[in-house]
Amino acid sequence: MRTVNMHEAKTHLSRLVDQAARGESFVIAKAGRPMVKVVALDETDTAQPFGFLAGRVVVPEDFDAMGADEIASAFKG
Repeated sequence: MRTVNMHEAKTHLSRLVDQAARGESFVIAKAGRPMVKVVALDETDTAQPFGFLAGRVVVPEDFDAMGADEIASAFKG
């Protein structure tokens, strides 16, 4: 696995992230000491950012209309 120093990572971050997204993971080192590993996210990592709430939260059908009268009156004065 490739190791890059902090300066190189800052200078070429966009290119390095593109490479990591294609599966070319790398390590960022500071003063020669490995600090972090950069790897691509799996589909499951990004598919449901709030998946931990599944089955615990119910969104009402009229969610978009909730409070509409109060909001309208606040703007109309």
